[in-house]
Amino acid sequence: MIDIGLTHIALPVSKLDRSIEFYATYAGMQVIHRRMDVETGVAVAWLSDQTRPFAIVLIQTESVHPVLSPIAHLGIGCESREAMDMLCEKARQAGILIQEPKDSGYPIGYWAFLQDPDGHTLELSYGQEIGLTTQANSP
Repeated sequence: MIDIGLTHIALPVSKLDRSIEFYATYAGMQVIHRRMDVETGVAVAWLSDQTRPFAIVLIQTESVHPVLSPIAHLGIGCESREAMDMLCEKARQAGILIQEPKDSGYPIGYWAFLQDPDGHTLELSYGQEIGLTTQANSP
């Protein structure tokens, strides 16, 4: 069996463990693979929330130039508006909430932006139907 389709996104990070903790806290992700690349000596971790066959690949680098910032972002669907509000409050207290929660109606829903430890943007949302729309339109 071979993986086909969109399987992952790779992000450079300056401190792998700090980024793993961020994505565990705010995106419910866990490490599914971790290694030190033999050829380069670079630390790598694959994270997944186990809801679909997709991973964030974190690659530790000396310097990070965030490419996922303000409008470019990773999107996470939350289980409820209340759960999202709790994460946003935690992010606000940590000083990483960069866009307060906003309800933009259908199909965008309720959303907010957080900044990960290296400046990449993570969107939390409730009410977006990207996954459901994808399933409904799959052959």
